[in-house]
Amino acid sequence: MITPTKGIAPDRCLLAVGAQILLQLDEPRSVSQTWARLKSWRAEHGHASPVSFGWFVLALDVLYSMGAIELDQDVLVARSMHAAPPER
Repeated sequence: MITPTKGIAPDRCLLAVGAQILLQLDEPRSVSQTWARLKSWRAEHGHASPVSFGWFVLALDVLYSMGAIELDQDVLVARSMHAAPPER
């Protein structure tokens, strides 16, 4: 699920979807805005493999566990890789 396998297309694995989500977070956005932008981006770039909202949420979970995003006042924020690690 996290990486491509025989049953999971490379553009649908959670790391790839997570990277696509990060592309949408050029500024803080709500979960709904990010989901809508991701769907549009995937359609514009010819990604035919379906990504459900549940799969999107799993990709958000992977990004959060890696410290790549955080939820701040109900908006998703991409963390800089040069920033200090989040305190949990």
